[in-house]
Amino acid sequence: MSDETLAGTSAGTSVDPSVPVGEAETLFDRAPCGYLATTPEGVIVTANEALLALTGYDRTALLGRRFVDLLSGGGRIYHETHYAPLLRMHGTARGIALDLVRANGEHVPVLVNSVLETDATGAVIGTRTAIFDATERRAYERELLAAKRRAEESERRARSLARTLQQTLIPPAPPAIPGLDIAAVYRPAGNGEEVGGDFYDVFEIAEDEWAVVVGDVRGKGAEAAVVTALIRHTLRAAAVRDPRPSAALRHVNDVMLRDGVDRFATVVLARLRRRGGRWTATMSCGGHPLPLLAREGTRRSFVGQPGTLLGVLEEPRLPDVSIDLDPTDVIVLYTDGVTEGRRTNVFFDDDGLSRSVARHAGSASSVAEGLLADVMEFQGGVPRDDIAIVVFRVPLS
Repeated sequence: MSDETLAGTSAGTSVDPSVPVGEAETLFDRAPCGYLATTPEGVIVTANEALLALTGYDRTALLGRRFVDLLSGGGRIYHETHYAPLLRMHGTARGIALDLVRANGEHVPVLVNSVLETDATGAVIGTRTAIFDATERRAYERELLAAKRRAEESERRARSLARTLQQTLIPPAPPAIPGLDIAAVYRPAGNGEEVGGDFYDVFEIAEDEWAVVVGDVRGKGAEAAVVTALIRHTLRAAAVRDPRPSAALRHVNDVMLRDGVDRFATVVLARLRRRGGRWTATMSCGGHPLPLLAREGTRRSFVGQPGTLLGVLEEPRLPDVSIDLDPTDVIVLYTDGVTEGRRTNVFFDDDGLSRSVARHAGSASSVAEGLLADVMEFQGGVPRDDIAIVVFRVPLS
């Protein structure tokens, strides 16, 4: 179908000679999209009724105009810098989003598909273009973009709320304990922006009697932070009523089951008591990694007995284990983000923990900060999981 054949007719001719000309004209004019043909210079020589309806021009006013003149200012720039070069290079341009300016000045979003027409020698003799009204699609895309922005803003607010909540749950620094050197560090997973489920707490129960807690709630985000708040405040109340760490953990387990919390947690609770200048630590581990004891002259070892996860069973196994502490003894409580820190298929593991504690022996802060730095370096500076560490050390008298 040549441009010469189409030019001067209102509907063009049939591609299939077996289709009557009148029927072909009807199909052309009533096609579900605008259609035009231009000369190599872009002058419109043919247009169907659908295009006339879309643009608001009559045939006399439209024929002889350049296609680019029908576009908005931005569309004309895009036509010259992208659309036309793409068409010349590949012979086709598909799905190009432009704004068409109607005769009354109204802008109509459209999608444009174009192909170059060439003769037997390969010379360009014109361009065929189909134009689809994209008003509804553009409105859908705008609503989709607005929904995406609303979702992102909602997520940002949720993260901010969770981060604020978590900051109230994790002390900026543990309190000073007379006769004991104590330090703590915390690092969320990834780039440090996501709120995690790890937490720690240090609080006084009575004179010369303190509780140290390290825990890990499954999952991340605001929901994990809410469960963390529940566990932390429940532990604080329960530890005052019963001197056994296991009893406090058991009470937390009961509350989680009663309230229908759908997340489990691991918690280690150490009750520190000083009598006659000597410290005793009584510990219970609810599914949590056992604390590490570093004692001069002996091999570093893990203290306590494994217990049951909290929030799973109605009758968890939560043994209490007591140990008398000597001067210079160091106990490290930590979450599994330490030992399960991974580099490819290699874990930091218990040996890495022991070596790091030995390497940074000294004050409680040097052990805690040095251990965190080693785990971070082992994972290339980006931890796969949250990390919480609390270290307490009995100083020399």
